[in-house]
Amino acid sequence: MALAEFLEQLNQLAAEATALFDAADDAEQLEAARVEILGAKSGRFKATQKLMGAVDGSDRPAAGKRLNEVKSEIEASFKTAQDRMTSGGSAGGAPVQFDPTLPGLKPQIGRLHPITQTIEELMDIMGRLGFTAADGPEIEDERHNFEALNIPREHPARDPLDNFYLSTAQKQHEVLLLRSQTSTVQIRVMESTPPPIRIISLGRVYRPDTADATHYPMFHQMEGLLIDRHVTMADLKSVLRLFARSYLGADVHIRFRPSFFPFTEPSVEADFSWNQGWVEFGGAGMVDPNVLRAVGYDPEEVTGFAFGLGVERLCMRRHGITDIREIYKNDVRFLQQF
Repeated sequence: MALAEFLEQLNQLAAEATALFDAADDAEQLEAARVEILGAKSGRFKATQKLMGAVDGSDRPAAGKRLNEVKSEIEASFKTAQDRMTSGGSAGGAPVQFDPTLPGLKPQIGRLHPITQTIEELMDIMGRLGFTAADGPEIEDERHNFEALNIPREHPARDPLDNFYLSTAQKQHEVLLLRSQTSTVQIRVMESTPPPIRIISLGRVYRPDTADATHYPMFHQMEGLLIDRHVTMADLKSVLRLFARSYLGADVHIRFRPSFFPFTEPSVEADFSWNQGWVEFGGAGMVDPNVLRAVGYDPEEVTGFAFGLGVERLCMRRHGITDIREIYKNDVRFLQQF
């Protein structure tokens, strides 16, 4: 086949395609025209493309160039016709005019998850109290999750039924697990930073609890740590009182009940009273001397306090949420309230 004959067929196809697209009155007719011209199996462009095999070898570069140009022209014609359909126009009528007197459509704007909102507010409050944000990995080794926190191997807190051990993620006989507390962050910070230290860490922790109104296998903790000379229990109480009033308001009350944690001595449970009810929010206490020694600190030179509060409990108390499972259902109707 001569080059001139092939080019003539291409030009004719481009003109007929444009006319066919322009004549379409609705989206269904336009789609039928597109299939007729550009269909992958039986389209007219595909049939014309096969004719290039009959063009002399020396003329094929010019034939191929024009073939690509015609394809682009046809696709542009289809896009123009498609835009005409989208804007409300048709082959025989003017496009629909915009009516400025009609009420507008309010765009639906997303918002932060209530837990994220709570975390940002807590970080802001603790930042104003002089604490710096710190973070750590969610997959931990036994040293940072247990041993350095004064939790011996025989302690029930290390029971496989109470932790998410990663049996397939062992490397050089090192047992890994999803961290069960954000206290692991304080160990990592103390290992690499000399005192004084004043940090806050907020993040996810994991425990194989059965989900109910107040428990969930994945939740968030806020971990606070202050290490310096002459730190006392009075400093801990003052910080938690200031925090409670900043987050829940001036009418909140806080009380401390004696408790036990392997990594603090003495240890207390912190309860907040707000809106006519006491709620347990977490544990606190003076950092145990064994924890200070584990990270290379001298307990005779420095002391400190640590506390861990449940972020979900703070969020639920603030917003009147009675079931923690509602937070993680991803129900837009529920999340839109916040």
